[in-house]
Amino acid sequence: MRWTFKQKPNKETVQKLAKELEIDSTLATLLVQRGIHSFEQAKQFFRPALSDLHDPFLMKDMDKAVDRIEKAIVSGEKILVYGDYDVDGTTAVSLMASYLRERSATIATYIPDRYNEGYGVSYQGIDFAYENNYTLIIALDCGIKAVEKVAYANNKGVDFIICDHHKPGAIIPAANAVLNPKQEDCQYPYDELCGCGVGFKLVQALNSKQGKTIDGLIVYLDLVATAIAADIVPITGENRVLTYYGLQLINTNPRSGIKAIMDQFEKKCFTITDVVFIIAPRINAAGRMKHGNYAVSLLTEFDLSSAKLAAALIEKFNLDRKALDKTITEEALLQIEANKEHQNVTTVVYDASWHKGVIGIVASRLTETYYRPTLVFTKSGDKLAASARSVKGFDVYNALEACAEYIEQFGGHKYAAGLTILPEQYDNFKQKFETVVADTIDKNLLVPEITIDTTLSLMNVTPKFYRILKQMAPFGPQNLKPVFYTSAVRDNGYGKQVGADKSHLKLNVIYGGDKKTYGAIGFGLGNKIDAIQNDFDIVYNLDENTWNGVTSIQLVLKDVK
Repeated sequence: MRWTFKQKPNKETVQKLAKELEIDSTLATLLVQRGIHSFEQAKQFFRPALSDLHDPFLMKDMDKAVDRIEKAIVSGEKILVYGDYDVDGTTAVSLMASYLRERSATIATYIPDRYNEGYGVSYQGIDFAYENNYTLIIALDCGIKAVEKVAYANNKGVDFIICDHHKPGAIIPAANAVLNPKQEDCQYPYDELCGCGVGFKLVQALNSKQGKTIDGLIVYLDLVATAIAADIVPITGENRVLTYYGLQLINTNPRSGIKAIMDQFEKKCFTITDVVFIIAPRINAAGRMKHGNYAVSLLTEFDLSSAKLAAALIEKFNLDRKALDKTITEEALLQIEANKEHQNVTTVVYDASWHKGVIGIVASRLTETYYRPTLVFTKSGDKLAASARSVKGFDVYNALEACAEYIEQFGGHKYAAGLTILPEQYDNFKQKFETVVADTIDKNLLVPEITIDTTLSLMNVTPKFYRILKQMAPFGPQNLKPVFYTSAVRDNGYGKQVGADKSHLKLNVIYGGDKKTYGAIGFGLGNKIDAIQNDFDIVYNLDENTWNGVTSIQLVLKDVK
């Protein structure tokens, strides 16, 4: 692990903010690092308000999208709400369909089959719309690169509104409206929305056109918060506001489908981490193992008892997904070791039998193991399909773009992408990808990095300090849970390896002349037991631990040296 300290902010700025907010300098440092320099900015950060959301009509084509939907509703046209099969897509479809059904009886949903149709807008989906007299398709979390498919729909008299957040190509589809804040000529003030977030902005615009306030749209924010968490977009700006209110809804009055998932766990309060690791994987499991329609049915179900039956079925899909994920990861690791490919700067593996629904998860696991830009391929019809994952600081999308001569189709983000190639191009592509990454990656990026916010004296870890720290949530990209550094701590002599395989480290640390001990847990750090025999340095987050009814502040160790 590389330990890297964030740049120290301006001392005077920190002291000024600490004085204005009446907080200690460590907390003020964390805020300045997050771009908060004044009382007003701090107020907006700690107390997000729906009034902080931007006017949706600032987004390019929003007026066109609203006019086309209003025309369709007034004239009774059939509208098809179309979206990708992952969490972002299925939540977006559920949100848009739920809203439009309040105003029209001719709304249907369509999720492409991961295996027969693949990612994004499909010809089958357009044919379905045409054959069933749907004259308007609203595409969510996909469509920005569907130039030929939108042209195909236009020829059939099927109109398109695209709501996407993926990086646009050189040509924008000739749709009735294209909503994507990443378009170069879009002046919208915030371009980090997820697909469901762009869909919400369209709903917000439709709602305001009706002369209604945003308060009536709060009921959809559990879906938006789930999509933001799952899609790993920055939790800043509008995303922070939407997540803040979405989490409140999840913990007070979530929709039946989300409540049905939550009721399977004995947790009183769900954090953003719980959304990422509990709610999102189950919604995703539907599209991975069976069909994304199961997720939309769950998320649009009003009756709790029916939702619980749907959630139980999706839980079975999730268990099947876990078993497959484990098996394929083991097979991939053996393949890498056998071919000594861990010596490369990339990891590219392929097996025709691997389940297409879990290769993205397997790619993430391999990235964690070898810390290399990673691609996992499997057979998909007469082509090969892959999921790509990257390491912090390296843009895998740009690397794939440099290999475009060997790729049939690709799309995605800086750290996660998908692609298809012809089988005969596999070796050429693999070689080119290795060359491109080797030539462009900073070799330091191939060693996992822990970014440390600031140094902290453990004597400053008070209930008040932690109470303010907690209010910095929801945490996520660009507002990660703060990481602290403390040097020269000691174990009180009772440190030990814990867990069935002794892979975790549990200890009580002593700091300086302070006689107080601080409980600490290091998940996956059991092999560091020898490092705690003398004085050692730690990097860690702060969290709460409840044991026998007593709650205390705990150090969650990220590394020990």
